[in-house]
Amino acid sequence: MDPAADRVRFERVVLPHLDAAYNLARWLTRDDHDARDVVQEALLRALRYFHGLRGDNARPWLLQIVRHTCWSWLEQNRPAELVPLDDDENWREVQAPAGDEPQAQAARKADRARMDWALGCLPPAYREVIVLRELEDLSYKDIARIADLPLGTVMSRLARGREQLRRLLEGQRPQLQAVPGTPGKEAADAG
Repeated sequence: MDPAADRVRFERVVLPHLDAAYNLARWLTRDDHDARDVVQEALLRALRYFHGLRGDNARPWLLQIVRHTCWSWLEQNRPAELVPLDDDENWREVQAPAGDEPQAQAARKADRARMDWALGCLPPAYREVIVLRELEDLSYKDIARIADLPLGTVMSRLARGREQLRRLLEGQRPQLQAVPGTPGKEAADAG
């Protein structure tokens, strides 16, 4: 393989997804500086293993690397945050105000700030699937591949994460339970 050609292909198929990579890392780490560090590490890993990418659909491939890098970083730097929580209910849509009047714009900005806050309150296991689905618009199949989860688990985490968001946005305290099979669970079970 030609290293110069690989680098050009890497820049063509991977770098356009840098914003999505940063977005996922920022939501998982909840810190801009840490997200930049994680994405930089993930890009180095992606470049190192670029020969393993088949085809030109690099977005799910890169986001899977970013996700693994984030979880590794969180396990090293913030293991207490990896105690995931869960509940059983279904999601109801949150409607945004209509119109372009200043009051509607202010209300949308406030709603966006509340949504950002609520999303930041979710356990990382739910936050990642919601970010991948709702913000990055990935298919359930791509999310399952990125997160290395069965498709049913992705759908379940989305439903439960959405319900927790709804409860938080309504000012209710979510009913929380441990989520089996997520990074950091062993440490929570031992404690």
